[in-house]
This record gives sequence, C-alpha cells and structure tokens, in this order.
Amino acid sequence: MKTDEILRELAPQGVIRTAINLGNPVLACRDTTTGELAGVSVDLAREVGRRLGVEIEFRPFDAAGKVTQAVSSGELDMMFLAVDPVRAAEILFTAPYVVIEGTYLVRDDAPYQAVEDLDRAGVRIAVGKGAAYDLFLTRHLQQASLERAATSPDAIALFVEQKLDAAAGVRQPLTAYAADNPGYRVLPGRFTAIEQGMGVPKGREIARAWLQDFVEDVKKSGLIRILLDQHGQSAASVAPPSVGWPAF
Repeated sequence: MKTDEILRELAPQGVIRTAINLGNPVLACRDTTTGELAGVSVDLAREVGRRLGVEIEFRPFDAAGKVTQAVSSGELDMMFLAVDPVRAAEILFTAPYVVIEGTYLVRDDAPYQAVEDLDRAGVRIAVGKGAAYDLFLTRHLQQASLERAATSPDAIALFVEQKLDAAAGVRQPLTAYAADNPGYRVLPGRFTAIEQGMGVPKGREIARAWLQDFVEDVKKSGLIRILLDQHGQSAASVAPPSVGWPAF
C-alpha cells in the first residue's frame, strides 16, 4: 500500500481525527498534573502518526457509546474501542491488541460469589450505556436486568445510590473503588474478555488493512507489552496474534 492511498482514507482532512475513550481508564486518561491525554491508546495513536508522517488530532470522549455516535456523524477517522458486532455496523475493526476482563462490583454482604450468580430474576446491574460490557450483557443475560448510566464511572454511582445488586465494568476501576470504599468487593472470574481494537469508519478498507498490519506489528515487536508496563496496566494482557481477521 502506498502512503498517499492510506492517508486518503485515514486522514482525508489532513489530520487523523482520533477518538480517545476516557471511559476506559486501562487504556486512556488525563494526566492529573498537566491535563494532557495519556495512556496506551494515546501512545499507539502517536505511533501511527509517526509512521505515516501525519498529525494526530485527539478527540476525547467520556463514554464509548458517544464515540460510536461521532462515527455515525462523520466526525472521526480512527478510534480505539472494544471490538463488538453491534459497533461493526458503523466501524471496520482491526484484530484486538489487548484483552481486558469485565466483572462485577458488589457489596460485601451480597450473596454472590461468582459472576454466574448474578444472572437471576430480580437482579439489577448498573452499566455504562453503550460500553462493551453493556453490549455483551444485553446479548447474554437471560434473567437479570440492566440499569444504564451515562458513563462507566456513573454506573458505579448508580449502583451505590440506587442500591442495585452489582455494577458491571472493567476490573481495574471496580477494584480501585472497592479499595477506597469499605463494604464493597469485586467478584473473581469474568463474564467476558473485552477485546480492544482499533477502528475506522465503514468503507475505509485500505485504512483498516494498514492498521491491521500495524496492530500485528506492535503486538509482535513487544511495544504493546512495553506500553502496558509503562502505564502500570496489569489489568490488561496483550492479545494473541490474529487468525482469520476480519471477523466481521
């Protein structure tokens, strides 16, 4: 692929308008001192810009569902999101570069000991609207119901304020909340392994193909592992090499 062909799809306005999902603190955050964006996905975006010789224009979002909406309205060229078939209606995904566990936060006195215990009639689970675990649990829960908050951090607040049975989310922020707030615990195990990939708007196949090669290279070279370690993200693991991608 020629660079100009890639940039025609990946940077049609001369910059790569890149979504950073701050709703997933494992991969992105704001530096508490400078206010600048930081994290694994931010560093990967900069590496894309370096390799292609093009500027990255960061566009932060506080929830993944809002990223998908921005894709629909033509505001983005590249995004970092959990790979999901619902989102694939709007987005061409690469294979995942990291895998993150989704689990539950419950009260200490709750009867639940495993993630499977939550799928019961009458159980209410807080979740960030449009988050990967919202999409997954919507498809897989048989009896429990979901109560949706605007963002994943808001889901924890909703769980506490409305005395729901659990909050669903990425293990790391749930564990941090339990550590800071006595009376809560995070269940062992996981209800899903959330695969995080890169994406471009539907129809940009050349851009997706280049990013797919990029993802496989940064996994194989060890860059993903280095970035996870640099940012202290033990909650995520490097995704295995892809076979048969794209999945959809």
